[in-house]
Amino acid sequence: MKTALIVGATGLVGKSLLDLLLQSNEYDKVIVLSRQTLSLPAKAEVIITDYKTLQNNSDKLSAYDVFCCLGTTIRKARTKEAFKQVDFDYPLALAKITLDKGAKHFLLVSALGANAKSAIFYNKVKGEIEQEIAALGFESFSIIRPSLLLGERSEQRAGEDAAKLFYKIFGLLIPKKYKGIEAKQVAKAMLLIANYKKSGKRIFESDELQNF
Repeated sequence: MKTALIVGATGLVGKSLLDLLLQSNEYDKVIVLSRQTLSLPAKAEVIITDYKTLQNNSDKLSAYDVFCCLGTTIRKARTKEAFKQVDFDYPLALAKITLDKGAKHFLLVSALGANAKSAIFYNKVKGEIEQEIAALGFESFSIIRPSLLLGERSEQRAGEDAAKLFYKIFGLLIPKKYKGIEAKQVAKAMLLIANYKKSGKRIFESDELQNF
C-alpha cells in the first residue's frame, strides 16, 4: 500500500482524481494540499497551505506518488508573474520537497503544446516547468498534456466555452490529439499511469490519454 499526495484537488482534473484516489485500493492514505478546508473521508489528510509556505509543512509531505494538478490562466491570475507563480514556482517547490522526502513518482498536469522555446508565454512556462522537474531526478516522472479540458467548472471561462462549442460543431474534423478531453478521463489515465511499474520520464499527449 502506498501514500498519494495531490495538489489542485479542487480543480477540474483534481476533483475527479481525488475521488479516484480515495476509492483506489493502491493507496491507504491520501495527502491533500488545499487552500481551503475540505470534508473528506478518514483516508485523507488535508493540509491547509497557501503554497507560498510549503516548506513549513515539509515534514508532512512524505508520499510515494505525487499528483500535481495546479494550474490557472493569465486572465484569472491577472499578471504573467502571478500566473508563473502558480504554474511554475509552486509545482517546482512541491517537486523539490517531495523528492527530498522520498517520493518516487511525480505526475504533472501540463498542457498540449508545452515547449520551453515557445513564443507563446503559456506554452513556454509549461515547457519550462517540465524541464525543471525532469532535471531533479525522480525515479519516475510522468508529464500529462491534455488538450482543452471538458467538464463543469465552478467558474466560467468564456474562451473555453467558445472552444467547446467549436469542438461540438467541428469535432469530427479535428485530429484526436487536439480534440477536447473530459477531465474525468485525464484523472482516470493519471491513476493508471501512476501504477505502471516504469521508470524515467514519460510524456502522455492528449490522444494517448483518451485511450486509457
